[in-house]
Formats: sequence, structure tokens, C-alpha cells
Amino acid sequence: MDYPDAPRLDVVDELFGSRVADPYRWLEDAGSAPTRVWSQAQDALVRGHLDRLPGRDRLRRRLAELLGAGMVTAPIWRGERSFFLRRTAAQEHAVLYCRDGNRTGTDERCERLLIDPMEIDPAGSTTLDAWQPDKEGRRLAYQLSRGGDEESTLRVLDVATGEIVDGPIDRTRYSPVAWLPGGEAFYYVRRLPPRDVPAGEQQFHRRVWLHQIGTDAAADVQVHGAGLDKTNYYGVSVSRDGRWLLVSASAGTAPRDDVWLADLSAAALQAPALRPVQAGVDAQTAGQVGRDGRLFLWTNRDAPRGRLCVTAPESPAYENWVDLVPEQPDAVLDSFALLDDDDLPEPLLAAAHTRHAVAELAVYDLRTGAARGPIELPGLGSLTGLTARPEGGAEVWFGYTDHVTPPRVHRYDARTGQVSVWATPPGVVNVPAVQARQVSYRSADGTEVRMFVLSAAEAPDAPRPTVLHGYGGFNIAMTPTYAASILAWVEAGGVYAIANLRGGSEEGEQWHRAGMREHKGNVFADFAGAAEWLVAQGWTTPAQLSLSGGSNGGLLVGAALTQRPELFAAVVCSAPLLDMVRYERFGLGQTWSDEYGSAADPTELGWLLSYSPYHHVVDGTDYPAVLFTVFDADTRVDPLHARKMCAALQHATAGERPVLLRREVNVGHGARSVSRTIELSVDTLAFLAAGTGLDLAP
Repeated sequence: MDYPDAPRLDVVDELFGSRVADPYRWLEDAGSAPTRVWSQAQDALVRGHLDRLPGRDRLRRRLAELLGAGMVTAPIWRGERSFFLRRTAAQEHAVLYCRDGNRTGTDERCERLLIDPMEIDPAGSTTLDAWQPDKEGRRLAYQLSRGGDEESTLRVLDVATGEIVDGPIDRTRYSPVAWLPGGEAFYYVRRLPPRDVPAGEQQFHRRVWLHQIGTDAAADVQVHGAGLDKTNYYGVSVSRDGRWLLVSASAGTAPRDDVWLADLSAAALQAPALRPVQAGVDAQTAGQVGRDGRLFLWTNRDAPRGRLCVTAPESPAYENWVDLVPEQPDAVLDSFALLDDDDLPEPLLAAAHTRHAVAELAVYDLRTGAARGPIELPGLGSLTGLTARPEGGAEVWFGYTDHVTPPRVHRYDARTGQVSVWATPPGVVNVPAVQARQVSYRSADGTEVRMFVLSAAEAPDAPRPTVLHGYGGFNIAMTPTYAASILAWVEAGGVYAIANLRGGSEEGEQWHRAGMREHKGNVFADFAGAAEWLVAQGWTTPAQLSLSGGSNGGLLVGAALTQRPELFAAVVCSAPLLDMVRYERFGLGQTWSDEYGSAADPTELGWLLSYSPYHHVVDGTDYPAVLFTVFDADTRVDPLHARKMCAALQHATAGERPVLLRREVNVGHGARSVSRTIELSVDTLAFLAAGTGLDLAP
């Protein structure tokens, strides 16, 4: 292909005795004239290629049909008022509703629309990032961002009237809201003003504040965070009775946190006396105070797969923690809900585990932790939310999905022991016949790794065009979920595989740590092992095998295509990290150093250089077809990674397969409208089909 001109400059850094070349550093500056010219030329090149690919119209129609199922979430209860999200086939974004009265999940007569992002912004670029009703359900704090930048602005509305009664408050990205009883004040998290922080650190320096409804946020009182790590993320919550304030802090995405507890009845709200529950410990802990006055603590401290402990909030030291639900040997504790209605013969606890990435739900005695039996789930899938009435109740609600089931909501009633469907997606969809199975294989070091394989056939009948997907990082699990793009690919005759790589949470915190920092190479070995297994078992061939990954998964496929280019035919690399020497300088990179390591440390620089995809592009290599997809408003992973890698591959590749960069504006790393989702999927699936030989014609 006739690629846009991209000069290779003689830029070399001397880093701890290593000479590190960076010929495309000029592409880091998105606003420079050379970068703009290069990007515009790439825009024309990619559209000229993608728009000619066959099967696009069929894909677009089918994706719209499969997404037409819509979605619905488990309710958040406040008394007899519930709050939930729902999206119909005609809607671009999910809409927040409230329902008055203890009605069934299908009774829409008592519903009221609270927030529709499309009413706020008909262009579809505004997203609802977070929301939290107060303890009485009378007021709702919610956060919106525009254009994909995820820079949330917080407002408060009156639920009964829809009137905005407070805000906007800016700099509230990733801010939890902890209401005090009465709905007149809340604790929340906000970054310091840019003028008060060093240049280039505006994304950091969060603090916990107390806000009074109707007052200027500039007068809010800072209650915690001064003098702590600049990259800290904070969690805040207040017990239902308003007595206990819990605050947690983690340095960036580090898998450890400090936790403090304050008795709000013993001091002014503006100056809570926070006492440590956990400090300086290499573990994660989260807590809540129950209606019975006990402090419930989910923790992986001395329990990599998680356990649930209890203690008195007045004496929260570790030596006082008592196991309620002990760690299981082969299942990870994810969440829990309290079922403590006064009419139940005994108070209960519902606990959700995942066993090798598949959800399980069970009931325990809330007082002793004795097992009371499983709650039957519809299939081998995932739970999306587990909620109960905060004032006490006998019911628990949970969202459920799997590879062929759009998200729906179920209700478990502890009085009868029965599970029923509480709410279904509003649309009707014809889901194709797909066989989903979980398999296992051995990685290079002998570690057993699991993988989901989806196909039309029960067993390999002939090598087929295949997509291999993975993530392998940040303690995130690849669990079964309904995805229109996967179903459309399999329906067209392909195979789709999702590998449960080290670095995720599928097997607990040890599994995560086996794929981070100096062990990151295990993730890439697991991924290559998955590809080799698919070929060896007859599902596909290297000429028919493609990769797909985004964000940390973009790093994964970037490493795979540079380490094993002969094993793959096509790659989609979305919003990726690829220059691992300079990643900390851009976006939220500084918050990820505990996951990857830091180039400021000579030992850790060695880890990063051992796999950094940008630094492992080799001239004269026949690389797979590669499509980079980036989003100009991405404030997490800067698109510069993909620009530099694209230029490097276009220069280096010796084959005729294309290397292209697809760029979108007014959209970022996270949520997007349905129509944008469809167009992105059309481009990526058509590209992978062309690269692997999948026929998308009707």
C-alpha cells in the first residue's frame, strides 16, 4: 500500500546504559502540523480500504438486530422506590428510570424517566458516568461527561420533580458519592483545582470532601487525602444509619488499599476522626456496616481468592476479624448482599463467587456463616450486580447474562427459596445457534489456562476463520457475556475464542500477580498457547487466525503480533498501550506503574523493554494485517501509542497485508452510543473477515 510519509528521526534516549530508539516521537504531538497531516492521510487511507470490504451492509443490519435486545440492570432500592437503567432498540444510550411502589419488574405504569443522555445531547456524545440516590430516594446525584473525555460533572436532582437542585461540580471523574441521612449533604471525591497542582498533574491529586446541598462547591470542606499519594483513588461510603464513614485509598490501580473508619456521632461531620482499619498492607479490603451493627469486610488479605470477615466497627483491628465466609480453594468471592428481614426465620447472606470465570450464587447463615445451599442460576454465565434492600429485606436481585442471553434481571426470594425473572430486555432478538464451551490448555510453563470457544459446531469440523480475544491485566476477568459482534462472527461461520489469561481475576489475586510487573511475559505466553491450541485442535490455521484486544488487551495483541507474527493473519488493536518506555508520561499512565513497572527504575525498565511492542518492530518482517482503532478524546490511553506503532509497522512490514489506523473524534475510551458501536464493529469485523477469509456475503 502507498502509506503516508512518516520520517524516521534519529531520536535515541540513554536510559540506565541502554540506548532506546524512538524514531516516531514527533507523532506524540497530536496538535502539530506534521501529525495532523499524517493523521488526515491515514484517515483517507483507512476509509478507502474499509469501505470497499464485502459484507458490510449485512453486518450492519445483523449487529443492529442483535443489539436490538436492549438491556436492563438490577434495581437499586430506596424504600419502595427503585432505580435502574434500561435501553430499548431505538435508544442510543441506556436511560435511568425510577419506579415508585413495590411493583413487579415488568410493570411500567409506575415508572418515571430521570435521565436520558439523548435528551441532554441529541448528538449522542454525552454519557451518564455514575449515579447514586440518597438514602431516602428523594434526591439523586449523577455525573455526566461529554465527547468521550470522561471528565465527569456532578449534579443533584429532585427525584419527584426532576428539578436540578445542586451543581454542576466539576473535576469529579471516578468520584463515589456517600449520602448522609436526610439528603442534605454527602461526602465525595474531587480533584484539586489545576492552579493548586504542579503542571501536568491535573488528572491526579484527589481529595475527599464534604458538600452541603445548595452551597458553592468552592466552600466544601476537605476531610481526607492531604499529604497522601498524588495518584490515589478514594472510595467513600456512609452506613445507612449515618453513624459510620468508611474511606479507602489505593495508589493508582495498585492491588492494595488503605481503609479508615470514623464514628460520625463522635465528631463534627467536617472533621471525622478516621481510624485505620488497614494501612500499609499488600492486600485489598472493602467494607460496609450492616443493620445488625457489625462491620462486614470483603478482603483478599491472607486469602487470594477472597473471604468475608466480620468485626465490631468499634474494634476494627485485623486481629479482631472473624471469617464469616472463608476462602474457597477454587472459587473467587466477588460480592455479597444481606437478607435480614425481620420475618425470616434466620438472617441470611447471599454471596456471589466465580469458579473459573463462571458465576455461582449461594446462601449462608448471616450470623454463623453456615452454608444454606446454592441459588440456581439460568446457565453458565455471569452476574452483573447483586442488590438487596438496605433497610432489610428477604429478596436479592441480580443481573444475569451469558454468551447467548441478553442481560436480564432475576429475583431470589429467601422466604420461598424461589428464583424468578424480574425484568427482561425490552427487545426481542433472534439469537443464532451457538455452541459455547470452556476448554483448558497448558501454557509454556505448564500452567493450566482456561478459554471459552464459541462456534456453530460442537467440535472442530474444519479449520475456520477465528478471532482470539484476551485482556490479561488489572485483575479483570473475561466472563461470559452477550456480545453482538461475537454472535455475528460465529453466525457467519467463524469461531470466537476468549482466553482467561494470567493477569486477570479468574483465579484470584495470585492469578493476577502472576501476570503483572516482572511476570507480564506469562500473559503473552498464555495467549500464544491459546493460539497454538486452537490450531492443534483443528479449529483454525495460522492463515485463518486473528487477534482482537483493546486497552491493556491492545498491549496484549501488540506484543503477540511482534513476538509471533507468523502465527496470525490479522489483528485489531484498539486504544492500545504500545510504547511501554514512555507510557507513564501520558493520559493516566502514572496510575498503572504498579501493574507494569516504571521506566524510571533500571530493573523495571528492563521488564518493559523486554516486550514493549513499539520497540520490537523488526524491519523486513511479514506482519499480519493490522487495524489500529483510536479515539481522539481518549484521556486514559493516549492515541499516540497507536500512531507511533502504525508508522513503525508501515515502514517495517515486508508483506502486502495492510497496516491501517482508524481514528474517531468526539468519543473516548469508555461508553459510546449504539450507532457508533455498530459502525466500529462493522469496520473491525469486516477487516478481520478479509484477513482470515471469512465470507460475509448473504
